[in-house]
Amino acid sequence: MTAHRQESNCECHWGSAEELALLKTPDVPLDDDLLRRTYWTTDWHYPGPLLRRILPQLTQSLVAGRVEPMAGMESLGLLFTAGRWQEWPTGQQDALREFVDAWWLHVLVEPDAKVPAHEALTLLAEATTKLAPWLAIWAELLVDAVARRRLVTAVDEWVDDLLSDALPWSSWHNEDTWCPALSLWVLRHAPAVLREHDASIELHDYIRLLGLPCADRWD
Repeated sequence: MTAHRQESNCECHWGSAEELALLKTPDVPLDDDLLRRTYWTTDWHYPGPLLRRILPQLTQSLVAGRVEPMAGMESLGLLFTAGRWQEWPTGQQDALREFVDAWWLHVLVEPDAKVPAHEALTLLAEATTKLAPWLAIWAELLVDAVARRRLVTAVDEWVDDLLSDALPWSSWHNEDTWCPALSLWVLRHAPAVLREHDASIELHDYIRLLGLPCADRWD
């Protein structure tokens, strides 16, 4: 795959004409710096072909933990949204879905996974515009010790935002509905896991507060 033949970008801010030409050439590896600048950029004219061009290396970098999003994983999710991947030909959609399903399982249960589960969830929710399916898979996998440890880490990262009725990342989709859904999911699954892992008393208290209406939490 290649970037669109009419794709362009500012040489002052993005890169050279020679680098742009590489994106229009199939099967040529991009160095890490060029790949990063490409997925950082949000003003491509034809983001769908551009995403398809970098996707093989981008997915490898995700698994290896080398992706450096400009402003959290939600910024990378924006590239997937702009690329309208759910309108691609069926075979291409299926290939991407197969990857994200496998990567999510890897992140949740493999001890050496390079990306924290809460960061992976942010990307997957933004890229697919769905939150509930990824949470459902995580809940099913809480029989696994690694998936439970991932939940402890995630709750510690999320709790301050959730206590303020705020989603722990900036979303372009369903922030108003995702925040209460995530809070409810945490309330349902976190307490037992936190007890198992001897989480701090403060974190236990925060989860109890999360069960109260926002106006009553700090009374």
